Amino acid sequence: QVELVETGGGLVQAGGSLRLSCAASGGTISSYTMGWFRQAPGTERDIVATINWIGDTTYYVDLVKGRFTISRDITKNTVYLQMNSLKPEDTAVYYCSARAAGSLTWTYWGQGTQVTVSS
Repeated sequence: QVELVETGGGLVQAGGSLRLSCAASGGTISSYTMGWFRQAPGTERDIVATINWIGDTTYYVDLVKGRFTISRDITKNTVYLQMNSLKPEDTAVYYCSARAAGSLTWTYWGQGTQVTVSS
């Protein structure tokens, strides 16, 4: 059972930056494709960025391309989401998730961390 704990959320002004962390336990992130998702009030949970289990391929939703960067530190078993040039529309609860290599199902989820961007 993989457990994921997100930290790093908070309140930031538009144009500012935050770095989210997702610490994994019970499994090594190098065995999983890791992803960041977000959910704003009244909306569905949407994918933001992913990094594959090998660590050589990343994906970003168009809305965050050029502003957000997903990365990982195998030694710390942690995945990061660096968020720059934040906009009020980035306000959401951000979730970390893990998907086993070869699987299409996002199986493990963290509890989420709130990101609020003020205008």
